[in-house]
Amino acid sequence: MAELAESGPGAPRGSRYADQRPYVVIEQFDELNGPIAGQVVLSRRLDWSGRARYDLANPRRLASMYETVLREATTIEDLQLWLNGPTLRRLWGGLALPPQVRLAWESKHPVLADSRRAAA
Repeated sequence: MAELAESGPGAPRGSRYADQRPYVVIEQFDELNGPIAGQVVLSRRLDWSGRARYDLANPRRLASMYETVLREATTIEDLQLWLNGPTLRRLWGGLALPPQVRLAWESKHPVLADSRRAAA
């Protein structure tokens, strides 16, 4: 039986989904004008965990919401709707994010990498 050769653009054999997935990154922090208080409920498209309600006064839930949105957003509008620029910058160093998300954001916004290093 002949072995099929990989041809054309595509993921290298053995690559992981997280390494191929495109992550959305904004151009400027002032584009992010999402909520900073109250309770929010993310759409099932972003959060299918069953715990999509977030109390933004609870620091753990706030961080969890930011992690979810950064990981699952597929459009700039997702980011603009749910994230707040100053809050993102404040939380950045403590967020548990896939390395691919962190790299995408810190490559475009070196101030995030600087703030993370300063906090360490």
